[in-house]
Amino acid sequence: MQWAGSGRRVQLPSDWAVRRLSVLKRDGFQCRGVLRDTGVRCTAPATDVDHIVPGDNHNPANLQALCRWHYARKSSAEGAAARRRPVSRRRPVGRHPGDLG
Repeated sequence: MQWAGSGRRVQLPSDWAVRRLSVLKRDGFQCRGVLRDTGVRCTAPATDVDHIVPGDNHNPANLQALCRWHYARKSSAEGAAARRRPVSRRRPVGRHPGDLG
């Protein structure tokens, strides 16, 4: 993951390295991603630990070990989904602060 310009690293708990290693060990250092064509668990070595449900829940139950390919694919899909969210065009209720009338 490219951390340059991202505020994500500061959102991680101070013991992230310990949690990360714990999840990798729990998952046998094997990717938990599922191969789409076979429905079988990926056999590639896990290199990353990712949140199952995006956000700031760093509970081990919400963390999974993924290979570089599955991690990049999941992160890319989440980024694309965030870019597709509509931006509200509604004006805020109330007077504009610059309205002198």
